[in-house]
Amino acid sequence: MISEEENDIKCCVTQCENPLDQSYWNERWQKNETGWDIGQASPAITDYMAQYHDKNVAILIPGCGNAYEAEYLIAKGFANITLIDIAPKAIETLKEKFADKPQINVLCEDFFLHQGSYDLIIEQTFFCAIPPDRRNEYSEKTASLLHPNGKIIGVLFDKQFNQSFPPFGGCPCEYKPIFDPYFTIKTMDDCYNSIPSRANSEVFINLTKK
Repeated sequence: MISEEENDIKCCVTQCENPLDQSYWNERWQKNETGWDIGQASPAITDYMAQYHDKNVAILIPGCGNAYEAEYLIAKGFANITLIDIAPKAIETLKEKFADKPQINVLCEDFFLHQGSYDLIIEQTFFCAIPPDRRNEYSEKTASLLHPNGKIIGVLFDKQFNQSFPPFGGCPCEYKPIFDPYFTIKTMDDCYNSIPSRANSEVFINLTKK
C-alpha cells in the first residue's frame, strides 16, 4: 500500500513540467553530489533575519535544499515558512526533518509553476542553479509571488564559473538589469559575512518589489 507521502512524491515526478530538470537534481541528491550545501545557514541571512521583528511574516525559500535557514527561523520563532524544492529525494528528507513543525510547509514543485503570496523570499544558492537564460523569468516570478513592498534578501555569487552546468555565476553589473524592472535595489553589495570558503565571492541582496 502506497503511503500518502510516497504518493505526493510520485505525483510530483509525474506532474512536473520540467522532468529533465527534476531528474538532474534528484540524481544529485541520490548520489550525494550536493556541493552547494554549506552545512549551516548562511551567516549573511541569519544576521539579517536576527533583526527582523515580524515573526508572522510569510516566508518562501525556493530551491531550499536541506533548508538550514528554515531551522534557524523556527528556532527564532518565525511561524509561516514555505519550502520548495524540485527534487523528490530532497523533499523526502525535509518532510522527515520538519515532521513536527507545523510552521513549515514543504512542497515538491517547480518554482516557476508555484502559486502563492509572500512577504519575503530568501535567496540562497537557487538563483545560481537555474540556467542564466531564465534569470529574467526568475525576477518576474519572484515579483509576482510577493505582496506590495515584499522583499528578496539573500546572497548571489560575485564570481564567474565558466561552465555549462550549475552553479552559474555572475556579477552585480549583470544582476542589476535583471532585477531593476521589478525591484528597487536597496542593497547589492559585497557580502562581508560570507562563510570562509565563499569570502570575497558573494554579494548580499536586499530588493523591494516596486
